[in-house]
Amino acid sequence: MHKVRVSRFVLMAVLSMVVAIGLTATGASAQMMDQKLASHTTKPFTGVKVNGGTATHTKVNGKDVLTLSDDFKVPDTPDPHWQVVDSKGEVYLLDRLQAKNGKYNKSITLPAYVKDVAKVQIWCAFAETLLGEAPFDSPVM
Repeated sequence: MHKVRVSRFVLMAVLSMVVAIGLTATGASAQMMDQKLASHTTKPFTGVKVNGGTATHTKVNGKDVLTLSDDFKVPDTPDPHWQVVDSKGEVYLLDRLQAKNGKYNKSITLPAYVKDVAKVQIWCAFAETLLGEAPFDSPVM
């Protein structure tokens, strides 16, 4: 009889561990689903030098990230930069689009002082010219 109690105890412990692992996995997959559902994509870029491609806003480790689509073409201009416009019309000039290694910064983590984003723009800092912009349907973040 004592042997049966030990077996039941072991069985209960194993079941408890399985339930705990299942709840943890469910929570992690729910968090991943929330991140997928929380992504927002702009309309295509339009402008004098940038036409096509989009930007997508996601949350990564609690930070707001913008990522350019694979079909985005980096404009052939001297100094293209990321730039965003918030819902109040405030403009934030951010990092260079071109990286030092000849590639480009496809993603950018938004600074905390940017409270929302209505449009993503590509700005030439050398010519001080707007190259193209892509609006969100409604401000994100």
